Amino acid sequence: MTDSFDYVIVGAGSAGSVLANRLSAGDATVCVLEAGGRDRHPFIHIPAGFMKTLTSPSVNWLYETEPSTGTAGRSIPAPRGKTLGGSSSINGHVYNRGQSMDFDSWAQMGNRGWGYADVLPYFRRGERRIGGSDDGTYHGTDGELTVTDIDATHPLCDAFVEGCVNMGIPYNPDYNGATHEGVGYFQRTIHRGRRVSAATSFLHPAMNRPNLEVRTRAQVEKILFDGRRAVGVRYRKGGRSVEVRARREIVLSGGAIASPQILQVSGIGPARLLGEIGVPVIHDLPAVGENLSDHYLARNAARVHNAPSLNERARGLALVSEVFTYATRRTGLLALSPSLVHVFWKSDPALDKGDLQFIFTPASYKDGRPAELETYPGMTIASWPMRPQSRGYVRAKSSDTRDKPAIQPNYLDHEYDQRLTIAGLRLGREMIRTPEMASIFVEETTPGEDVQSDDELLHFARTYGTTVFHLMGSCRMGPDSDPNCVVDDELRVRGVEGLRVADASVIPAAHSTNTNAATIMIAEKASDMILGKPPLPAAQIPKQAAQDRRPNTHGGTTT
Repeated sequence: MTDSFDYVIVGAGSAGSVLANRLSAGDATVCVLEAGGRDRHPFIHIPAGFMKTLTSPSVNWLYETEPSTGTAGRSIPAPRGKTLGGSSSINGHVYNRGQSMDFDSWAQMGNRGWGYADVLPYFRRGERRIGGSDDGTYHGTDGELTVTDIDATHPLCDAFVEGCVNMGIPYNPDYNGATHEGVGYFQRTIHRGRRVSAATSFLHPAMNRPNLEVRTRAQVEKILFDGRRAVGVRYRKGGRSVEVRARREIVLSGGAIASPQILQVSGIGPARLLGEIGVPVIHDLPAVGENLSDHYLARNAARVHNAPSLNERARGLALVSEVFTYATRRTGLLALSPSLVHVFWKSDPALDKGDLQFIFTPASYKDGRPAELETYPGMTIASWPMRPQSRGYVRAKSSDTRDKPAIQPNYLDHEYDQRLTIAGLRLGREMIRTPEMASIFVEETTPGEDVQSDDELLHFARTYGTTVFHLMGSCRMGPDSDPNCVVDDELRVRGVEGLRVADASVIPAAHSTNTNAATIMIAEKASDMILGKPPLPAAQIPKQAAQDRRPNTHGGTTT
């Protein structure tokens, strides 16, 4: 006999965990299907374990992009979480909502109810902010997701921040508040030395409910239809196929790679592609899998002295000491996120809003690889265009979801992305060469002093750049009049019934920053839509007083 539930959620990642909690809070029955296993791997919960989960097949799909000109013919690793919590269980812990204009632009594209004032209440609803001085305008304190400030500064980071401020970049301790731009320490999803994932925050507290069932090691094979209505899901578990039925709706929350692939193998997608992989067409929807975007970074790294970096603390007896410190106090190196300091700034002083994001860490990596530290003391600043214009695709290679799809973000394909990547490398060089860093900086190791021209810097970025793990947009949200969209502004898949997508794949235009916070917000808002609840009242956003600042030679301002 086939199991039947009110709702079936595909994927227990950031979005799926939130949906499972919210949809099962009443009397509706909910089944969650997760292809990975339980989130028991110890490196998930140790913040510095990020270095290991990036390359661990037990918790990571270990996708790779297709080679491209933009990456000098290289395939780029595309990590995605394969466990409860999804990518929130393997990511770099950063809590970054993005610029308010991101969401206002979603609304301007015809997505009703997705402006910043509309989505801010959903950010607040899921957040439990510890620290800070917000009066409740921008932050929540009663939600499930614990967000904290870094509880230990670092002398290299302090010098870097001071140098940026003296360049004219304002100090901003709360980039998720009234103003996004500036420099400061990151807010992160770490609490008491442990990772805070969507699973530990939203899913695990709900798993004792009798109306919620979470099935792991359940890889979805396809969505089942009765005519054009989605009625169930077939998945593989333990070497056999199993079916589960949905009386009300099925919600895809597999992420920017899995969600379009599952739609395609289920018969929803470009008819030509479906014919190539031998899948009968349920609905010809050409936009499925298109519009993929990602942030692509390039790094400036330098050798340092007169200040300790994390490189020395991560080997030998020093590492033994750090392990002991973490085991007894939940502090030290192992309790840190991989990136400590943010800079959101402008490539051109004439711009109204920032278009470049930088992350600074008091460590350096071999050949720019994020999981292998150099043996000598070092520091790194990485940068990328906030809103890349390059677009790619996700396309199933066969009708079997066990076959990884073709993933092509087309990094650095657009001239805009090329220009901003070069600008980021040049500005990053300035940031690590300020007077405040003079006693620390020894020499630039990456890309190196001999790399100076725009062509040389772009070649370096193509050869050594990599993803920031922010894949999005492959099931784009938009109005009925836009043929390049997959879902409407209530996240319903076009042309069929009983099926929605709620995850980072619905983001209609490249999000300016990290995607985990926005994905959680999308799921929060989606849960009200699915349950037929009215949206939360729009936030009252205070008008910010104009600040008297004078321009300086770096294109910043000083008060």
